[in-house]
Amino acid sequence: MSFRVSHAQGAALVFAAGFVWSLNGLALRLVGEAGTWQVLFYRSVGMVPVLFLWVAFTSDGRPWQTIRSAGMAGVIGGLGLVFAFAGAIYSMQATTIANAVFLFAAAPLMTAAMARPLLGEYVRPVTWVAIAIAAVGIFLMVRQGLALGAGMGNFAALASAAGFSAFTLSLRRAHLTDMTPAVLIGASLAIIVSALVIWLRGESFALPLRGWSIAVLMGAILLAGGMALFTIGARVVPAAEVGLLSLIEVMLGPVWVWLILNETTSRDTLIGGAVLLAAIVLNTVAGASGRREAKTG
Repeated sequence: MSFRVSHAQGAALVFAAGFVWSLNGLALRLVGEAGTWQVLFYRSVGMVPVLFLWVAFTSDGRPWQTIRSAGMAGVIGGLGLVFAFAGAIYSMQATTIANAVFLFAAAPLMTAAMARPLLGEYVRPVTWVAIAIAAVGIFLMVRQGLALGAGMGNFAALASAAGFSAFTLSLRRAHLTDMTPAVLIGASLAIIVSALVIWLRGESFALPLRGWSIAVLMGAILLAGGMALFTIGARVVPAAEVGLLSLIEVMLGPVWVWLILNETTSRDTLIGGAVLLAAIVLNTVAGASGRREAKTG
């Protein structure tokens, strides 16, 4: 089943997806004391059934055929997501939400940098400029994190961005336009991997009711629900606009924990985050301008 929405409706849905995803940091803080792999396990348990029902709904009752169509690219991309999900959870536990979400935002520029050697894609000069600017912003945040003893959290955030980049590159290489089946594969693999890690480390699956219920709802509502909104909206909105609208996740993530939990952030993080966001906006706007010139030329 396909949804017909206007450009304005699509933009609103992409914005809503970013808004929903921006609540992940706050939700993770509310989980309380829990290990990275425990949170990943319960969050993925919440994601899988909702994503499966969504795939079944949008494929006219043929979910398994749609999932199989993702092929090996879906599996490889799914493994990248396991890496990304685990890194994201650990980073938000080990550093501030602001540091984590700003560093996550580097994923599109990592993808652009790796597209040249891995996919043979042309990378525009302005993209290399944006990558260099982003590197300055990342340096400011990582340097400050090292000084505060939060270096591992910052590096985990960058590793998470690299995992999301690997996911994107895998799907792009196979020319897959619908990312939902691959996300479903990734969430399913995350259940297996996290359960295995918990078992091998001799840890307990048990969490307080509040902890595991919030983690399950994170997966079911924030991640899977946001994905449904995003996939509908992104089909009718140009990629450049999608990139800009999605930045609401990065901008609001630190705001929620500040308003509700009084979690503040440092000047270096704000400056570095602003530099990184400026680089992303530069690359996105320049890309949109280049595509318009190519069409009119």
